[in-house]
Amino acid sequence: MMNRRQFLQLSSAGAALSTVSKVALARVPEVVTIENAETQPLLMPETGRPYHPVATLNGWSLPWRMKKGVKEFHLVAEPVKREMAPGMVAHLWGYNGQSPGPTIEVVEGDRVRIFVTNRLPEHTSVHWHGQRLPNGMDGVSGLTQPAIDPGKTFVYEFEARRAGTFMYHPHADEMTQMAMGMMGSWVTHPKNINTMKVDRDYVFLLNSYDIEPGSYLPKTNTMLDFNLWTFNSRVFPGTAPLLAKQGEKVRVRAGNLTMTNHPIHLHGHEFEVTGTDGGWVPKSARWPEVTTDIAVGQMRAIEFIANELGDWAFHCHKSHHTMNAMGHDFPNMIGVSQFGIAEQFSKLVPDYMSMGETGMAEHAAHTAMGHMKLPENTLPMMSGKGQFGAINMGGMFTMLKVRKTMAKNIYIDPGDYKNPQGSVAHEWDGVATLPDAIKAPHSTEKNNASSSEIEFKVKKPTGMKTHDH
Repeated sequence: MMNRRQFLQLSSAGAALSTVSKVALARVPEVVTIENAETQPLLMPETGRPYHPVATLNGWSLPWRMKKGVKEFHLVAEPVKREMAPGMVAHLWGYNGQSPGPTIEVVEGDRVRIFVTNRLPEHTSVHWHGQRLPNGMDGVSGLTQPAIDPGKTFVYEFEARRAGTFMYHPHADEMTQMAMGMMGSWVTHPKNINTMKVDRDYVFLLNSYDIEPGSYLPKTNTMLDFNLWTFNSRVFPGTAPLLAKQGEKVRVRAGNLTMTNHPIHLHGHEFEVTGTDGGWVPKSARWPEVTTDIAVGQMRAIEFIANELGDWAFHCHKSHHTMNAMGHDFPNMIGVSQFGIAEQFSKLVPDYMSMGETGMAEHAAHTAMGHMKLPENTLPMMSGKGQFGAINMGGMFTMLKVRKTMAKNIYIDPGDYKNPQGSVAHEWDGVATLPDAIKAPHSTEKNNASSSEIEFKVKKPTGMKTHDH
């Protein structure tokens, strides 16, 4: 399990926002880098105020060191390679070996010092999105600070004044740098460890890329036609599941740094939005939902009781956001007979294969069976396999896995859910097999009366008027 002992016990650096000389650079915290795309173990606090740590989906939290009561972190802006899912790696920019960068966790009232070293080919900065802080620490290059030139290290210092969920990203050549993946999550925990307490706490970012099939580098000038929609720079089936023990209270924090909104939908449960970028939502202002829309630049924290066993889908409800490597200009071929065409075209274009006559699911089937060769470093448009067959999803899709037993602070996929006998939809064979235990719980003898014993009294409405439209 990661902890701050990974850091060397070095002496402090200056606190003012400035470049750091080579001599001073030897005094900053050690650089911690993780390139593994799996969800990492929780970072348990061993110094400073106590808190309940978050689990970063397909990510990790950045260790710190304490120096005279100040929490010191070291971010490194640098080129990174990120596995989007098995079979595809993107060449991005990020922090400390990954995109998004590591989550920064602090406690309300903490004095925080963040060293930022620039290993990019151009200048950068870091904006602490949503934070209350001195103007000179806000991270807008040219406006509130000089830009951090390549090879330089700057330092930011401020107090974490408000509990909540925030983000960090550049405010220097923002279009390019954010399109390349430069972003990260920030969680400021309440000073009172029992405030807004949950059993499991997840955080991730919504981000998107336009990476042409066969290539590795995002197109940074794209404004709308992105072809990879991601949870923390991962697409299904590479996204890690959210895990919970039955009856646990779960919080999911999601920040949106894409170019459009995302209606995030959870199956099998209702939730409440309990937090925004501006802070916690009072109980009197909450209502039950199964979908919440997260606009550009916004964060939403949702909470629910994981009381329904199973593997429940959790995804963006824009259907093209749950697909990979989409060809936006492909025509609708449903109902168009292509009999004999493939043979003719294959004479001109080797490996040509017609599809779409019955829908696009056959694309996933062909690639899964090896009938269709994909370009290098390219994922199928739809993929993923479950215990009952093809899932036919991609992009912003994962699962909430609820089990009767689940070790605390363990985030290892438990595998497929074993449904009770007779509780899975199946081809109708004329025999009802629904077990008594999962029938409607309020059935009574009266309610089970045959249709011949039920008397209906129907009153026909009268006096209806037509409406002109």
